[in-house]
Amino acid sequence: MHRTGVHARRFVELVSAMAVLVMVGCAGSPSQITRQTGGGSDSVARGELRADGVSAVQVAASPAVSSNMVVLVANKAVSPAADKEPADQREEDPFYDPFAKGDEPAGGEEYDPWEPVNTKIFEFNRQVDRWVLKPAARGYNAVVPNPVQIGISNLFYNMRFPSRFINNLAQGKLAGAGTEVGRFLLNSSFGLGGLVDVAKYMDITTPEEDTGQTLGYYGVKPGPYVVLPLLPPFTLRDLVGYVGDIALNPINWLVFPIIEVNGIPSLVAHHNRTTSSIAQIGGRVEEILNDRSLNLEKFQGVEEATLDLYTAVKNAYIQKRRNAIRE
Repeated sequence: MHRTGVHARRFVELVSAMAVLVMVGCAGSPSQITRQTGGGSDSVARGELRADGVSAVQVAASPAVSSNMVVLVANKAVSPAADKEPADQREEDPFYDPFAKGDEPAGGEEYDPWEPVNTKIFEFNRQVDRWVLKPAARGYNAVVPNPVQIGISNLFYNMRFPSRFINNLAQGKLAGAGTEVGRFLLNSSFGLGGLVDVAKYMDITTPEEDTGQTLGYYGVKPGPYVVLPLLPPFTLRDLVGYVGDIALNPINWLVFPIIEVNGIPSLVAHHNRTTSSIAQIGGRVEEILNDRSLNLEKFQGVEEATLDLYTAVKNAYIQKRRNAIRE
């Protein structure tokens, strides 16, 4: 059974690589936005204690209309290269990054010049989550079975394939681009349009790539840490990347257009903005509510157990993004 799976995976990767070469040849040079496949929304972290030593929990970073409403708070696992660094330095700072450049302090404290405003917005988001999103998620969880929720999460992830594929190409990661193509074809066909993550069961996975990571790959500095109402946390670079990811999703200009491209038709006409807006907002609310419902138990007790939740979320986010860019 295992040998069959290996052969099937190799066949899919070969077909995917050929598809990538054809697409690159037709499109020309690519231009230059947590989830490990099988995890959660772009990603919904599951909060488990992993074998690599990462002790993870999630906290609600922002409610309502956004593609991500959670952030991973983790004690970073020490990589093999980190063993060469002084042990006392690692022990003093759980967010110590042995690969950080000299101008990047551990934890990213200097990236938060707007902290007074950020903390107020962060608290606003927490209260919206407490009084609006969490009760709604509990009701949703009581009505929608867990397998259905997982299928919905898989579906939304599958729909964001184009931005992941393009950003793999932009970073020169042809193997990752080929894997994304293979995953999309498998999940869209045998996975009922993406409801079932068939590729995961065949061990066809690759780290997620987004526009923020691509900007970091080409040397763009992260800039200040930013917290906005009803949105996940960002650095200024990742906020630009977030907008880039929206532009790279063809649903936003071919199906329910929020971006109008002259000469390119869309399923809903450009002038019918009401229909597009209802579909866009409804889809976003559904995705956030579904993700929050999937993680109800993971959030329990997090706020009470963390003395400085804002700083914990900020440091974990900055560390997580550094690691993602290095992958």
